[in-house]
Amino acid sequence: MAGDDDLWVFGYGSLMWNPGFPEVEALRARIHGYRRALCVRSYVHRGTEASPGLVLGLDRGGSCTGMAFRVPRAERAATVHYLRERELVTHVYKERMLPIRLADGRVVMALVYVIDRDHIQYAGALTAAEAAVIVAGARGRSGENVDYLLNTLDHLRAMGIRDQWLEEVARDIDRLRAGG
Repeated sequence: MAGDDDLWVFGYGSLMWNPGFPEVEALRARIHGYRRALCVRSYVHRGTEASPGLVLGLDRGGSCTGMAFRVPRAERAATVHYLRERELVTHVYKERMLPIRLADGRVVMALVYVIDRDHIQYAGALTAAEAAVIVAGARGRSGENVDYLLNTLDHLRAMGIRDQWLEEVARDIDRLRAGG
């Protein structure tokens, strides 16, 4: 059982398979009231300012299955510092403590990074077709935006997590590439 001073962190994107901090427990978890979405304009890694790509954010609405990591009290401050350096570079995300439901039924408060809808990098609530057009045409310092999407889907599938909206975006990209 987690002590009162342990920290839970909820990951919905790369934090799920590359947390980068010490954890003593990792469980699948669900957050309600938020959904995984390609809603963050990427100006550097997966696009440019002239032709932004899209990367993941946790946006309002629906629910999202991800991973929850319990960080021991002794590592709490260092983990929060690390996550702020990683997630708050442009302040497109807001740091929140929100309830999540762990796979074993427990409900815990977790550190979560949600999209700031007032930030210039917020792309809004896009349809899968709209996101596909953007992702299909974007490239940044870290490569093709399509590769980011497909890598994310590969990791989600490997973890046994289905994201129907992201899968629809990938299908729409395939149709675009096929000329349809």
